[in-house]
Amino acid sequence: MCHGKDTVEVFAADPVGRVDLAAMEARLLALGQPAVIIGNAGEVNAGDFDPIDALADLAERYGAWLHVDGAFGAFAACSRRSAHLVRGMERAQSIAADAHKWLNVPYESGFALLADPTRLARAFGMPGAPYLPDASSPAGGYMMFGPESSRRARAIPIWATLSAYGRDGYRALVERHLDLAAELARLVDEAPDLERLAEVPLCIVCFRFAPAGVPADELDDLNRRLGAALLADGRVFAGTTVYAGQVALRPAMTNWRITTRDVRQFVDVVREIGARVFES
Repeated sequence: MCHGKDTVEVFAADPVGRVDLAAMEARLLALGQPAVIIGNAGEVNAGDFDPIDALADLAERYGAWLHVDGAFGAFAACSRRSAHLVRGMERAQSIAADAHKWLNVPYESGFALLADPTRLARAFGMPGAPYLPDASSPAGGYMMFGPESSRRARAIPIWATLSAYGRDGYRALVERHLDLAAELARLVDEAPDLERLAEVPLCIVCFRFAPAGVPADELDDLNRRLGAALLADGRVFAGTTVYAGQVALRPAMTNWRITTRDVRQFVDVVREIGARVFES
């Protein structure tokens, strides 16, 4: 099996990267050897989801490893309203997620889940070091689960927040953020100088400032300057991205303190600063 960035192949059906299942299956058939399929559960620009169930079918049919990148979207499973987005995720061989997003804990708190965790010990254990326990020893601890033999207890913040709020607490948080994202999308759609660029299946709203009279080829520069001006102003925060070839803002509703008032203020500030940047 080959590894490395030169072996990565992307099967996209459109400019925003939605998966082309037919092209992927044709490649798996022609490849004739094990492969790794990577599916997105809540990509970072607009919160879009690959059809995880269909990817799991391909993985089973061709003996591939299915990995799900659930940095944002793995937590969609918390709510019945959004759980359909990650249908099939339980069939993956591995899942990665970032606790610093929807779990509201500090950075360095990402985690991976494996269907067969014994693979980690075989990959990261050090059988040639007689002073260290081998993969079969319960004394191995977390040093067997990753490339670092020594590290601080990064899992404690995750354990603490899950212990404090539990399934019900995070279900309520996810559902509140789904409502706030829908509210932001509505306000964007109603504003004459804002343009939403994507559907809102999760907690991210991808849109741009697009006042009347601005040529299409000048909107990217206008939104880059708007993004910089928002950061310099400091009242609200939204990073810029490029979505389907267009520069846009991508606010994500994940912080537990966000309210409807904050969402409305965000839109007001974006339009205020956008108009100022446009006129300068």
